[in-house]
Amino acid sequence: MIDFHNHILPNLDDGSKSTEMSIKMLSHAEKQGITDVVNTVHYLHPKVDGIDISYDRIKGETKRLQSILDKASIKIKLHIGSEVYYQPNLIDYKNDPIATIGKGKFMLVEFSPGFIPNTHKQTFFDLKMNGITPIIAHPERYKPVQSNINIIYDWLNAGCIIQVDAGSVLGYLGKPAQIASEEIIKQNWCQILGSDAHDLNKRNFNLDNALNIIIKWIGESSAMLLVSDYPRAIINGDPILVDFEENKLKNSMSILDRFYNIRKK
Repeated sequence: MIDFHNHILPNLDDGSKSTEMSIKMLSHAEKQGITDVVNTVHYLHPKVDGIDISYDRIKGETKRLQSILDKASIKIKLHIGSEVYYQPNLIDYKNDPIATIGKGKFMLVEFSPGFIPNTHKQTFFDLKMNGITPIIAHPERYKPVQSNINIIYDWLNAGCIIQVDAGSVLGYLGKPAQIASEEIIKQNWCQILGSDAHDLNKRNFNLDNALNIIIKWIGESSAMLLVSDYPRAIINGDPILVDFEENKLKNSMSILDRFYNIRKK
């Protein structure tokens, strides 16, 4: 399995707080059958203001951690990546090697939890026109998506890729995110499952437990694509042929309305 979204490099962002923590987390990942880990350090996010998130720095930190893993016989290969915080000028970073993944062909983009600016449509179009496919990080956690799940359809229709957090599937990130993740995955609107691992607790590597649930939703062969074929293609810079339900959901109650109805019962 491949974990595509995590914060495993120590002392860089809000992820792992030490090398020791990173090793324990990665050992836990190996036991789940994870063979490749794409570290996605926060980039352009206010929480890393003043921190060197340059490609050379991340490359050096990745090489150092890989060496420790190899010496400890933890059979995981680390890959360089980032989780880019949305800015209307993302096209200005198209040639920055830390901003993209897969030979410059993909960009993992994160929005603020409560707001998705309209400017993103033009920004994503510009990225696509320059050969970069946006990957939307954990959209099930965004309130606008929870209010209107068809935003996912619009992104897919515009040529984007969707990444869901395993913690959302497991209910660790709130009930609305859990409900949204189930609908997105059952609708065949998700291409990548990532742990979004940050620490040794509920934000640890958790693909195995989430996959057990997803397999019940969509079957084993479809579930395994989310942690094998699709993320491998992205790492290699290969295109992904996204096969998703062609119709928007009609008369779909918003995730938030469903959540509040559940609470009332």
